[in-house]
Amino acid sequence: MDGKLRNMTAIYLTQNGKMLMLYRIGSRVVAPSWCGVGGHFEKDELNDAKAAMLREMNEEIGLTEDDIENLKFRYVTLRMKNNEIRQNYYFFADLKDDAKIKKDCSEGSLEWVDFDKVCDREMPFTAKYMLEHYMSTGRFDDKIYGGVTTPEGIVFTEMTEF
Repeated sequence: MDGKLRNMTAIYLTQNGKMLMLYRIGSRVVAPSWCGVGGHFEKDELNDAKAAMLREMNEEIGLTEDDIENLKFRYVTLRMKNNEIRQNYYFFADLKDDAKIKKDCSEGSLEWVDFDKVCDREMPFTAKYMLEHYMSTGRFDDKIYGGVTTPEGIVFTEMTEF
């Protein structure tokens, strides 16, 4: 490991018991699979995961912060893969009823998925275990969780300020 880092962010939007999922194709980092809307940080965003997420959300599905409510940063995960440390920052929000998602997403196909079916989708390793934790635990609280990957999944801990 030579100190390479890859910072990525994603947002998972919810509405009426469903979660917006993106079947991402053509990624340089992950095989075609289901995930949230998001991507890589730009250089000027390295200390601002929210700014990176908002930019990606606008680029991919045409939404701004005014189109969502109850925005919360909930997870940060670390994974060693391909000789780099991948840091993922995950946000969740509710889509406002009058918000209009861009129909053509250049990153892949969008689909609203029932909460009880979200974890049945094929998705990147870290996203899969983060969403399993979110659906069973995280969506019922307001905690921020840190997670470190292992070959068996992710070990989560509540992040507290001290």
